[in-house]
Amino acid sequence: MTLHLPDANGTLRAYEPRTEPFAPTPGAPFTSRTVFSAAHVVADPYADTTPDSPAAVDWDATLAFRRHLWSHGLGVAEAMDTAQRGMGLDWAGAAELIRRSAAEAKAVGGRIACGVGTDQLTGGTLAEVRAAYEEQLAVVEESGAQAILMASRALAATAQGPDDYLEVYGHLLRQSAEPVILHWLGPMFDPALEGYWGSSDLDAATGTFLEVIAAHPDKVDGIKVSLLDARREIDLRRRLPRGVRCYTGDDFHYPELIAGDEQGFSHALLGVFDPLGPLAAEAVRVLDTGNTEGFRALLDPTVALSRHLFQAPTRFYKTGVVLLAWLAGHQSHFTMVGGLQSARSLPHLARAYELADGLGLFPDPKLAEERMRTLLHLYGVTP
Repeated sequence: MTLHLPDANGTLRAYEPRTEPFAPTPGAPFTSRTVFSAAHVVADPYADTTPDSPAAVDWDATLAFRRHLWSHGLGVAEAMDTAQRGMGLDWAGAAELIRRSAAEAKAVGGRIACGVGTDQLTGGTLAEVRAAYEEQLAVVEESGAQAILMASRALAATAQGPDDYLEVYGHLLRQSAEPVILHWLGPMFDPALEGYWGSSDLDAATGTFLEVIAAHPDKVDGIKVSLLDARREIDLRRRLPRGVRCYTGDDFHYPELIAGDEQGFSHALLGVFDPLGPLAAEAVRVLDTGNTEGFRALLDPTVALSRHLFQAPTRFYKTGVVLLAWLAGHQSHFTMVGGLQSARSLPHLARAYELADGLGLFPDPKLAEERMRTLLHLYGVTP
């Protein structure tokens, strides 16, 4: 049946939903790229909470979604910004998420890496920032997961310049049990991270970032770059020490960055692979055969959806991600911790549905249509 979707001007227009889904076929583990999907959390819709309450998580649905990603060969990047770290999920909730997901990964043989930050702090001295990082690093390492050293709001607020970043990160890398992934999250994802690495000049910041890596190349598995600047990422990955991987976090240019060029390529750690998981996995398996054109033919059409989900203000992309998980049948409701389901407009959500439906992302297109119709009715849209 026809849906009437509101556009950015508030005008309703007719849309005919797709009837057949894209049907990827699970296959062998990836051989040419290491690929992580950052994963969202599923809120408990029956919990009596407020936006200021600790997150109430539906653990069964949250872990089931991770099993879905692992079943397609993707690694899970856990307790990252996609899981609403710092936007509804506090450190206590993140620690529980890390422990549960790491145990589930061990049970099913899935790959997992978990975010290490300082979100138990709101400010503090450099010593307190180090201690907060150490506390979280211990939780991740004790769980058996790989650590992702995330950018810290507290460090950004406390550091006086590049030397403070060199000191804090050097301290953490020296004591990490296994090589970690360093995460550079740009201010478009979190405005509190403006000037990270000691400078708002990205060339100067890149220099400090590379200095950290060069001093401890044996402790850095790779870097995750989320600056939405493909040229800068390519330049950065060409300057990495041998053996240090670049994991693209660029949700605007990921097909070309993963495909690479004659001088190298990026692996992936992407929030957009939460809704794109099966299709992305199919594309990487095509790339594993050496078929770059086939890879791009599958993944390039997804960029319009990704750019829509991550449009400014970029940090609210999680709302679209959770909408698509609900429409795809991975959870029974469209609610989020902290009430973040209200962070995007109905026209934005309608366009996300239309783009995802056009890609065949919904395993049951009829279910997605019915749920989208329910959402439209909730907002007062009638046929």
